[in-house]
Amino acid sequence: MNTMTLWHISGWEFAALALAALLVGFSKTAVSGANTVSLAIFAAVLPARASTGVLLPLLIAGDVLAVATYRRHAHWPTLWRLFPAVAVGVVIGTLFLVWADDGVVRTSIGAILLLMAGVTLWRRRTADGTDDPDAVTTRAGRAKAGSYGVLGGFTTMVANAGGPVMSMYLLSAGFRKLGFLGTSAFFFLIVNVSKVPFSAGLGLIDGNSLLLDAALAVFVVPGAFIGRWAVDRINQRLFEQLVIAATIIGGLQLLLR
Repeated sequence: MNTMTLWHISGWEFAALALAALLVGFSKTAVSGANTVSLAIFAAVLPARASTGVLLPLLIAGDVLAVATYRRHAHWPTLWRLFPAVAVGVVIGTLFLVWADDGVVRTSIGAILLLMAGVTLWRRRTADGTDDPDAVTTRAGRAKAGSYGVLGGFTTMVANAGGPVMSMYLLSAGFRKLGFLGTSAFFFLIVNVSKVPFSAGLGLIDGNSLLLDAALAVFVVPGAFIGRWAVDRINQRLFEQLVIAATIIGGLQLLLR
């Protein structure tokens, strides 16, 4: 089993993971994509593959809190369009993890995150206006949802890094702040729960990793409350800028590590 135990890490390493867990909660209720920083911390303290198994239950805890907070703002037509493509991406990501080492995983995800951020910035500079979330039901909307869905499923399976990909999609689809957070909350709760059997089958989750999760989960809750307090104080433009910035920082960190 390529997992980590609570007693194999130092006090400073646990403190870093606790901060990352706090950021997980914050990202789920405030700036989606900020958990790329959490991903970077986990990958720095733990082996990259093992870190995905430890991080997944913490993400699910954050997803539950986000759904409880923003459940009324979800846009279900978008979710139903995404799920089939995401399932394909999760299967591809599982097969990728069978042979990919830590270096390949980091480089691949970092490159995808930077590509998605670049595409989003380009679209925002060249578009004549803001898309409507309901445009997902058009042929072009379905094609875009499919491509982002496969990438999101792949990245969330191999490194729990689907957040930035989906953030870029939801921004490009014209979602406002609360609709963005409500739709992503349900999306990641469903997707992350569905990943548990795959991660367990790959040996990334077991009793040892869950013990470490139990010690870290208490830090997710205050992070979520801080995020809920902060989101009402962030205007839409700043919100979008923070999401894109978090994606770029996460991608660069993975490529340069």
